[in-house]
Amino acid sequence: MAKLSKKLSKTDIRKRLSVPTRFLSSLPSFNGAHAVDFQAVDEGGKVWTFKCSIRRLRHPKPVLSKGWLAFVASKGLQAGDKIKFYKETNDVAKAHAYKVRAKREIKIFGCVLGYAPITAPVTPTKFLQRNYDV
Repeated sequence: MAKLSKKLSKTDIRKRLSVPTRFLSSLPSFNGAHAVDFQAVDEGGKVWTFKCSIRRLRHPKPVLSKGWLAFVASKGLQAGDKIKFYKETNDVAKAHAYKVRAKREIKIFGCVLGYAPITAPVTPTKFLQRNYDV
């Protein structure tokens, strides 16, 4: 079951991922700290380490920072794309496994038709232009 599903904003892809407070209950315990690291596996099997931090005072306002921008760059995420984090329990090891999935917004003539999974790292555009210009 998805614990977090979000359509990405410009701030989400340029600075940090803002997450709802209810997502905190599915993360490892903060143990009184203001941040916790956790690992999530993408659809290709790559393990990503993310840091979720909260404010020390008042409303927690959780955000993912460490590791997030590298994930965004690797997947070529853009505003409008969707992200999902899942938590699954391994009954044998009694350990929690997090998964992260990204989906690209599919538009035709400005209308959103749906979302397609992003399964492979994006090749940098400059590399393609430099090597395939005629």
